[in-house]
Amino acid sequence: MPDAFSIIDSHCHLDRFFQKSELEQTIEEARDAGVDRLVTIGTSDADWQLYSDLSAQYHGIIDYTVGLHPCNVDENWEQQVNQLAAFFQSEGSRPVALGEIGLDYFYLPKKDGESANELKAFQIAALRAQLKIVKELDCPVVIHSRGAFDDCIEELDAAEINWSKVVFHCFVENAQAIRILNERGGRGSFTGIITFKNAEEVRESALAQGLEKLMVETDAPYLAPMPHRGKLCLPSYTALTAKFCAELFNVTEIELAEITRKNAEAFYGLE
Repeated sequence: MPDAFSIIDSHCHLDRFFQKSELEQTIEEARDAGVDRLVTIGTSDADWQLYSDLSAQYHGIIDYTVGLHPCNVDENWEQQVNQLAAFFQSEGSRPVALGEIGLDYFYLPKKDGESANELKAFQIAALRAQLKIVKELDCPVVIHSRGAFDDCIEELDAAEINWSKVVFHCFVENAQAIRILNERGGRGSFTGIITFKNAEEVRESALAQGLEKLMVETDAPYLAPMPHRGKLCLPSYTALTAKFCAELFNVTEIELAEITRKNAEAFYGLE
């Protein structure tokens, strides 16, 4: 780790580490690696209050978002979405963004077309309802898109939200797709997938976007970068992805860390 290396994991999920009583150790390991701030991302009402509490307990170290992940959307999605605005009105710890929300067609039932269409309709309705909240709050929004990039772009365009506050996390589309996103004012953030040997298209997308919008993330506990691919991903591994990106962009690790830190701070409005 270089001297003065300080970076933000702009997207992780800390509930797993908390539930296994490993959160303190996880934070300490991240700090030792130079990763001293973590944005933990809400996916359903099962984690929102926990993340709010952790953000208050670890002020300046953990920030959080709330949102209903498309894979958690079912026929009862409205009950959860109706709870979201209250978190932004809280007198205590408030979310730094709404998300992750979006569309995920990858996990739709493959052999049951009727169920797939029903779930897809629920996802679209839940996304539209949450984008309405985003527009009302004018807050940053974290988008999950898998197998649904064009539809996500269409929904965001229709919602007329502030594109400069949009991030497509774990970006894995091609360079043309990120140009479509960037032209609107949005950005993509990159996980350890960028380090995989077979991810040349992802690297091309990162280079096409450039450093001015770059944010790095782990999506921990998922998607560990090389050389830990296939194993449990830790927030500390943000440093590995950052080191790889520094080489990709031909800048020093400290420069890469500073650029991505400032980008994440500006995007999320961090103190």
